[in-house]
Amino acid sequence: MTDLEDAIRGWAPEPVTTTGTTTPWAVAAASGLFDLEPVAGEGDDLPPLWHWFGFLEQPRSDELAEDGHIEDGHFLPPLPQRRRMFAGGRLRVARPMRVGEALSRTSTLVDARVKHGRSGEMLLVTVRDEFRAGPGGDVAVTEDSDLVYRSQAPGQARGIGFDTPAAAAPATSSEAVTLHPDETLLFRVSALTYNSHRIHYDHPYATGVEGYPGLVVHGPLLALMLLEIPRRHRAGRTVTGFDYRLTRPAFAGTPLVADHDGGAGTDELVVTAGAVGLPPSVTGTITLE
Repeated sequence: MTDLEDAIRGWAPEPVTTTGTTTPWAVAAASGLFDLEPVAGEGDDLPPLWHWFGFLEQPRSDELAEDGHIEDGHFLPPLPQRRRMFAGGRLRVARPMRVGEALSRTSTLVDARVKHGRSGEMLLVTVRDEFRAGPGGDVAVTEDSDLVYRSQAPGQARGIGFDTPAAAAPATSSEAVTLHPDETLLFRVSALTYNSHRIHYDHPYATGVEGYPGLVVHGPLLALMLLEIPRRHRAGRTVTGFDYRLTRPAFAGTPLVADHDGGAGTDELVVTAGAVGLPPSVTGTITLE
């Protein structure tokens, strides 16, 4: 078994600054994932985290590893038989990004620590992205992303199965957001985010190599479901903060629901999303002003 502490000793990637924009085309395409007409146009406020459809890595095919991820990314830890899971993050918004706005993004490694869980050693990596309207400008948006890595032999089961939903599904609010993630939807999300991780579209790989019981719903898609609640039902209010944690995978073919436990006038929404009748796949808190 690989000692993760030894594997990352001396690993300290420097900050990287890139530029990018989220175009009206990308917003229109992402809107279609939720069966919506374009939710914003050129110059409008970009919904929180929709920059995920604009600031994309562009690796060559010969730079990819067998799992579909880039083999030697700047913030990818040097682990053998590396497996990657998106674990959550935190978002702080000083002012919304705008559709079509050119921004610089400075990415920094802020934490890398080994933890021990029921499934063994894992490495928790946190990368911070700061978005500015040009060099030296004020930070508009700060995003921390938590990624979990582990060394896992091909074909090793993860101990995850398809759970049986509760006989009586819990009641939902009138503001609940529903989604039916089939194979086509997962393929479209992968395409729009240039994410070639095979667990989202290659069933034999997801089950036979990474040990999942089916195709895995993208963690970022679950987070975006949570943010659809205030976008659809809190017109005129701005998301200034979003903390979220992914707790269990969701799989293709299982209907998903995002909901909250607060009233229409609250400044803070406690939100969850996941398969109906099962514990949530993601939990979070959204702060509004």
